[in-house]
Amino acid sequence: MEYSNKNFPELKNDRLLRAALGKSVDKVPVWVMRQAGRYLPEFQEVRAKHDFFTVCRTPELACEVTLQPLRRYEHLDASIIFSDILVIPQALGMTVEMHPGVGPVFPKPLQTPSEIDGLQPEGAVSRLDYVGKAITLTRHKIDGKVPLIGFTGAPFTLFGYMLEGGGSKTMSKTKEWLEKYPKDVHRLLCLLTNVIIDYVVMQVESGAQLLQVFESSADHLSREQFTEFSIPYLKDIRSGVRAKLTEKSLEQVPMTIFAKGAGHSLDIQAQLGYETIGLDWTVDPTEARKIVGENITLQGNLDPQDLYKTPEEIKTLTTEMVKKFGKHRYIANLGHGITPQTPLESMTVFTETVHEAI
Repeated sequence: MEYSNKNFPELKNDRLLRAALGKSVDKVPVWVMRQAGRYLPEFQEVRAKHDFFTVCRTPELACEVTLQPLRRYEHLDASIIFSDILVIPQALGMTVEMHPGVGPVFPKPLQTPSEIDGLQPEGAVSRLDYVGKAITLTRHKIDGKVPLIGFTGAPFTLFGYMLEGGGSKTMSKTKEWLEKYPKDVHRLLCLLTNVIIDYVVMQVESGAQLLQVFESSADHLSREQFTEFSIPYLKDIRSGVRAKLTEKSLEQVPMTIFAKGAGHSLDIQAQLGYETIGLDWTVDPTEARKIVGENITLQGNLDPQDLYKTPEEIKTLTTEMVKKFGKHRYIANLGHGITPQTPLESMTVFTETVHEAI
């Protein structure tokens, strides 16, 4: 496959894009965070032969894994490129390993603010060209069946991983830095923001049709901290991407912000210019709509744990959720990524029910 060939097949199902842009839809669109991944036996087969980041870095493998859920679930209205938010710290020169049963591990996390100077933002995006190649290849292989979503981690979330050395329940080192070294924190968040803007613009150049920004660690921030350490950078990403796409004469693509645990700041998120706001399962759809108004699309927000319930219960909960959100400016999803042991049938019931609910 020629990675530079952008003469993509025509899009046949544009429900996701229509919903993101506030246009009418025949059915509520549905996709699931982490839908390409470890709950699928076919993904486990790929992983048995290849290291996690090898899959991310090999366009043919990343494409194959991205397409797996589409083959299995006919009701999905989008695909999301298989990658990881931590490819950015890797491109900045940090080592990230994926340890079975543990998750991502940084053998040498940042210890002092002076180590920020050792990061290598220059050329970082060119070191991520494998993501662009995977996107271009996947756009061709999908053959216009559904749109392809590109994504990135948000600056604060990436900063937390780079400091904690992996996932953390307490984020104690991160919180210490917020108090002790706020200027250095902002310097690093600014560096990450600039790389992220170029990274997602490259994804659009490569064929991504919608972008999602994952602020997965927002639940560790108070409203005040979220306003200081997350919001300015989320805003810069949105405006920076718009400006660069215009500069490059590329079509604007809708963008989604998903700040897990930041239900306390929906009013501020609504001012950022993102077409869609993703909600975790703790947020009430009716309340969220009141706060963000009618001109922003909402995405979410079934509790991933609900997929362990009986098919009848899943159907009831999903129908109730869709009816609460309504058909206009809504994309059905989970309130966080699908978990590894989720029964395969649950995804079938969830996606089918969304299409039947209204």
